[in-house]
Amino acid sequence: MVRVIDTTFRDAHQSLIATRLRTEDMLKIAEKMDRIGFYSMEVWGGATFDVAIRYLREDPWERLRLLREQVRKTKLQMLLRGQNVVGYRHYPDDVVEKFVELAHKNGIDIFRIFDALNDVRNMKLAIKTAKEVGAEVQGAMSYTTGRVFTLEYYMKKAEELLALDVDVITIKDMAGLLTPWRAYELVSEIKERYGVPVNVHTHSTTGMAVAIYLKAVEAGADFIDSAISPLAFGTAQPGIQTIWHALPEAVGSHLDRELIHQVSRYLKTLLEEKYWGLLSKRALMVNPYVLRYQVPGGMYSNLISQLREMKALDRLDEVLEEIPKVREELGWPPLVTPTSQIVGTQAVLNVLFGRYKMINEETKNYVKGLYGRPPAPIKKEVQRLILGDEKPITCRPGELLKPKLEECRKKLEELGYLEKEEDVLTYCLFPEVALEFFKLRKEGRLEPVREKPKGQILKISINGIEYEVGIEGADISTLKYLPQIVGASHVQTGVSAPSRPSTAVSAPAPARVASAVPAGEGVVVSPMPGKILRILVREGEEVKTGQGLLVLEAMKMENEIPSPKDGVVKKILVKEGNTVDTGQPLVEIE
Repeated sequence: MVRVIDTTFRDAHQSLIATRLRTEDMLKIAEKMDRIGFYSMEVWGGATFDVAIRYLREDPWERLRLLREQVRKTKLQMLLRGQNVVGYRHYPDDVVEKFVELAHKNGIDIFRIFDALNDVRNMKLAIKTAKEVGAEVQGAMSYTTGRVFTLEYYMKKAEELLALDVDVITIKDMAGLLTPWRAYELVSEIKERYGVPVNVHTHSTTGMAVAIYLKAVEAGADFIDSAISPLAFGTAQPGIQTIWHALPEAVGSHLDRELIHQVSRYLKTLLEEKYWGLLSKRALMVNPYVLRYQVPGGMYSNLISQLREMKALDRLDEVLEEIPKVREELGWPPLVTPTSQIVGTQAVLNVLFGRYKMINEETKNYVKGLYGRPPAPIKKEVQRLILGDEKPITCRPGELLKPKLEECRKKLEELGYLEKEEDVLTYCLFPEVALEFFKLRKEGRLEPVREKPKGQILKISINGIEYEVGIEGADISTLKYLPQIVGASHVQTGVSAPSRPSTAVSAPAPARVASAVPAGEGVVVSPMPGKILRILVREGEEVKTGQGLLVLEAMKMENEIPSPKDGVVKKILVKEGNTVDTGQPLVEIE
């Protein structure tokens, strides 16, 4: 018999609806989920922490406590990114230890711990702390393909994890690259060599997930991950309703089908009435290109969104061709957060601005070794291009980071935002977003971020389906011919409340335009949409070609915008915190 780990409250909605499932909607079915018979429910970690405070304006610690109150029989588990915890960079050891301690105290029974580079050094502290607090630990190997990822590579990683006393070895196929026969081979070898419990995690992105589970169970897998349809399949895990028919003897006897049906009907109504606009048809379509380009479904969707914002969607095929090249040059990192963002962003920059002509800060840090040891050596010529004569570090990156907890505590106390111990960790992990969240909490204004279209609003009815479209930079009165252009039967202007579309087709995105300020000679413009994090120069300062002028946060990365020539900073045209569009003037140099 194989035990089932349910991902509906974490990976499923993270993969399909941008992690936007709200706590109140989980609590309405949490008690039923508890009685279904799952081995555990993955409810926390991954992107849920960040999205909760950034967009949903919910306290992730409160979500965990409330779910623990409702879920009494079933174990609760989370995905922990090793030294990255639930963020996108490494955090000091004291932050990692305290996070694991408080996560367990608030309700987490099982920690699934992985590292984006499969560098077990980055997992050691989190695993050790989780074992000390009495939690169950799944040591996860990030599965990917490439010439270095042989059977022996994965067996060596399994040995390293077992040496740390993990309870389960998890094959974490985050991109849907695993095939049925490869799953059979890996599970069989681990069971034969080490005789330990094995969990297989995959996504339905390439359409092979059910077949993968069939062969994994045949090879002796002890656990598989699934979700409850309709919050399943596509870029998420396969639906348990399908799996119990594919593996009736393995999973059917100990799960309550009637309760699953009830939850399924609830989720269907919830998606139709509340989250429909977040469900992209691309996330539901089988994507065979994942196997060719090794790009996870979520990363593929992000690339499309990023290139559209940069007005370069026509370059998508070039970017997809560039990604495997960058990946090989950077030592074959598995494409999982945060390395998927690093490789993807660098590939975009290479295509749009020339190979390694613009290098984001995270790529530099990666090559310096600050994310850990890559699976294979980084190409020497690329390393020299990015670092010059600087040598990468060879120690565990966490050893270089100073303790942070007390500094964060004092800051929150000074601001009057500290209400509980968990707030310190929230601030350590996401300082800028946390301060905004705490300020709104103190003022009693914790409302979800409404991502409304900017500018003037059109309501368009096409074949009886109503859309809302935001228009910028145009006089709405000039759009009288729009019905004929788009085939609409009716166009109504003005601002109105959103209406629920009656089909899975997503409403068109609002048009975006660059600043109307012309970019003359000597004016450095933004190469992409983003937010100004830091300005590195002052007016009147002399700068050299290639010197950093400012840091732009875009595509989840920090990108240093260089000076195109020697000169003097005549005028800085933006401020820290400003949001800018592609082509918007930033700095004038003479």
